[in-house]
Amino acid sequence: MVGALAAAQLGVAQSYPELQAVAQEVDLAKSVHIFPNPATEDVFVELDRLPAANVIVTVHTIIGNELPVEKEVMDENVIRVRVKDLASGYYLLAIKDEESKFRGTYKFLKR
Repeated sequence: MVGALAAAQLGVAQSYPELQAVAQEVDLAKSVHIFPNPATEDVFVELDRLPAANVIVTVHTIIGNELPVEKEVMDENVIRVRVKDLASGYYLLAIKDEESKFRGTYKFLKR
C-alpha cells in the first residue's frame, strides 16, 4: 500500500513540475541546521545539500533590518556567523542559494 501511494505521489510530481519544485524546496529546508540556539558568540549553519561557498547568509533584526556580521565558511557544509557583538534578543538568519533558488529564514536567540 505504501509503495502504491509513493508511486502515485511521484506520478503527480512528474505531471506537475511546480509540485516537484515545492517538494525539492521543502527537502532543502529540512537539510539546514542552525546551532547552538540560543547562541552567545557564534551560530553555525550546517548545510546538508548545499555547498557553503555558494550560499549567502545575512542576519536581520526581528523587524527585518539587516545587520553587519562576520561570516566564515568553515568547510564545504558549515558556515560560522559571529553574533557575539549583537544585543540579546531574537534575530532572523536568512539563507539564499542562487543556483538552487533556495531561500529560507530561521529564527535564533542571542543571549
